[in-house]
Formats: sequence, structure tokens, C-alpha cells
Amino acid sequence: MKKILIFYGAYGGGHLSAAKAIKEYLDTNYNEQCETMMIDCIEYINKYLNKISTTAYKEMAKKAPWIWKRIYTNSSSGTLSKITTSANHIMSKKLDIILQEYKPDLIISTHPFSNQMCTNLKKQSKINCKIATVLTDFEPHSQWTVDSDYIDYYFVSNQELKKSLYNKYSVPECKIFVTGIPISNKFKQKFNKDDIYNEFDLDSNKDVILFFAGGEFGLGRKRTHMIFRALIRLFKNTQVVAISGRNKRMFNKFKSLIEFYNVQDRIKLYEFTTKVPELMSISKLVITKPGGLTTSESLVSHLPILIINPIPGQEEENAEFLERNNLAFWIKKNDNGARILKDIYRHPEKLEKIKQNISEFAKPNSTEDICTILMSNI
Repeated sequence: MKKILIFYGAYGGGHLSAAKAIKEYLDTNYNEQCETMMIDCIEYINKYLNKISTTAYKEMAKKAPWIWKRIYTNSSSGTLSKITTSANHIMSKKLDIILQEYKPDLIISTHPFSNQMCTNLKKQSKINCKIATVLTDFEPHSQWTVDSDYIDYYFVSNQELKKSLYNKYSVPECKIFVTGIPISNKFKQKFNKDDIYNEFDLDSNKDVILFFAGGEFGLGRKRTHMIFRALIRLFKNTQVVAISGRNKRMFNKFKSLIEFYNVQDRIKLYEFTTKVPELMSISKLVITKPGGLTTSESLVSHLPILIINPIPGQEEENAEFLERNNLAFWIKKNDNGARILKDIYRHPEKLEKIKQNISEFAKPNSTEDICTILMSNI
């Protein structure tokens, strides 16, 4: 029975979701061959440090995104990069406790911090297991490649990222696998679309737009409100399912707009839903900020993306990748969002072109492929 330890970090939802998807697949399909344990690496080291650091990240993302962008950029090289790496090396001493106790045959890391802690311990010969790194965005960052000689596998979302790891960071090609970002197996299911329309009280004869309003971050609030109002006023034959997330102010603002325009029949508002795969399967377009997870889910669902309010740093880089490869539309800071929306609907061939391009980048078997590769080698 092989032991597999999966590390993640609670900075944004993508790292956790990727870890969950891998654990779920291993537990379901390899339960007789391995046992798994999933751990938040910073929470394990110090729960107060984890609370402070995750809160700081969320507050910067919401209130001072330019500060987060500077931190993200500077952590790629120079003094801040060295400080981050040194801090992870120090924290690895605490992480070594669970590693010596559990004695894993394989470590899977979905966050660069746990990645660095484990490679540091392997470099010191304190552990000797295989280490697999799962990158959860579409562009590289040097923090993922610290001590890369001690990493056995890199799983990435696209060929461009593989080339960058090889050419810029000298990671051997034989270690890099273009599998896609791991997502829930639910996105491979076939749904009865009539049941979904009925469950959400939607008209199956009208288009549906899925609108993620930014969750707890709520970046670009005025722009988000403007786009939502444009959907209500200009697209009267289109239905919208809007997800406000944990942002109560956004939910209340959306609710007041729905009531003001009396459009409860075609605008459906929710704080949260577990039915994202189902909703994506009936939607014509998704409006969202470009987190690695949501982007991957949209691509697998062959759903064109309209990008709004990316967090500076990794999400902006994701947006640039998507726009560069003609996989999404992007409403930028000074763009007229209503005009872009109208242009999309006046030229349906643009949506079809994006759907064709998505077929080349969608990775519906990402989680299965990652697990198959790993289990065949331990």
C-alpha cells in the first residue's frame, strides 16, 4: 500500500480544488493500491501564520491589488524571491515532522510554498520520495522551479508553459507533462439539460449567460455593476445566472437591480451553487475573472469566456494567455463593457471561432492523466 501526501495552500481556491480533485480520483480508483492524506502546508506549520497570510492576501487582492501585483512580480527574482525561498526553507523543518511520521512514497504539491519546503528536505536527504508539482495557472513563475532538480514531475496546463519551464528555467522536458489543471470529475458527466433548466427555473428556448461576480474579492465593483445592468437592459431575450459568492454587498446590489427592473423571470441570483458543471453545460458564455480553476472548467465545458477584473499578477497573466490564444474576450479597464457584449452577440461567428479554438486546449482527462502517470511509476 503506497502512501501519498498531497499539499496545498489556502491562497485562492485553485490550489485546494486541484488537491481535492486528485485525492478524490485516487481514493475512488486506486483505493486498494494507495492511501492519501491532504494537508494545508501553512496551516500545518502555524495556524496563526496561515490566518495572517491568507487574510493579508485577500485584503490586498480586494483593496490594494497593485501591491499584490508588485509582490507577485518581485517574488519572481531579486531580494523578495530570496526572502520567500529562505522562509520556506526555515518552515520546512516543521513540515518534516509530518513527513517523518507519515513516510510518504509520493508527495503531490499544488502550491509553490510546499513545493520548496519538500525539495529543501529532499536536498538535505531527509526524505527520499518522489515529488510531483501541479501548476495551477497558465503562465510560469520562478517560485515553482526552486530546486527543480529534486522534483520528479511537473504537470502543466499547456504547451507554452512546458516550453517556458524548459527554455527559461531549464527544467528537463522529460519531467514536464501537459495534462491540464486537475478539475472535478463532474465536468466529464453528461447531464439532462431539461432537468437543469427546470431546476433553475429557466426557459430552454433562450440563451443562458453564467456570471461569476468576483466572489469575496469583488474587484472592479462599478464595472461589474455596469455589466450586470447592461445584461438586464440590452439582452432582454437572454437569461442570466449570477453567482455573487461571499460578497454580500454585491449580492444586495444585484438583488436591488433585479427588483428595480422587475426581471426575476430571466435573471437568477445565487450566493453559492454546487452545480457549476451543470450550469456550464447549458450556458452560451461565462463572465468571470480568470482564475486557473474556473478557466480550466470553462475550457473543458467548451464555454467561451468573457474576462473581467483579473487579480493583478497570476490572473492577469492567465488573461493574457487566453486572449493571446483567442480563447476568451477581455473587458479591460477603460473598455466599454456593454459595447463588447453587444459586439459578441451581433457576431456569433466570433463565439464559434473561440469554441473551435477551445477544443485544442481543453483537457477533460487532466485529473485522470495525472493520477495514471503517477500511479504507474510508484
